[in-house]
Amino acid sequence: MTPNQQDLDPVTAGARIENQRSMDAATLCRTTSSALQNLANIMNHETTLLREGQYEQASRLSEQKARIAQEYVGLARVVQHQSSRISEQAPRELQLLQAEHEKLATQMAENLRVLATARTVTQNLLSDVAASMEQAEAPRTYGESGQFRNTGTTSQGHGLSVNRST
Repeated sequence: MTPNQQDLDPVTAGARIENQRSMDAATLCRTTSSALQNLANIMNHETTLLREGQYEQASRLSEQKARIAQEYVGLARVVQHQSSRISEQAPRELQLLQAEHEKLATQMAENLRVLATARTVTQNLLSDVAASMEQAEAPRTYGESGQFRNTGTTSQGHGLSVNRST
């Protein structure tokens, strides 16, 4: 069974959640902190690649980032549901985890800002390419006065298509 199939298998998922719920408080906080750090690391790597214009390499991180995020969210839910037990048994670890979570929120905002910028740049680039193609395909003729003129857009537009599926 592949790791992705394990995540979808209710028996395995249920056993994993039960295992997380039965962890001692300090171990649960450390495990959650580790998942949070993994998520922060992959987001930072993705953000760096996007800033460098390496969009294809950044897109390859999506599946891994989603898997790590899913793991973190699952652990965070367990921590949230058991916060009273954890605050009694491991208050320092819980406090550190909460501080790390706040840092993650800041990193996520930066990551989303860079993603939005990359998307805007890509859309603008595609629009410019489409406009250039349309201009290049427009018929060029001479008018009644013998002057060269561009008649505008072509009546046989050959659109530009973009596959947005992932």
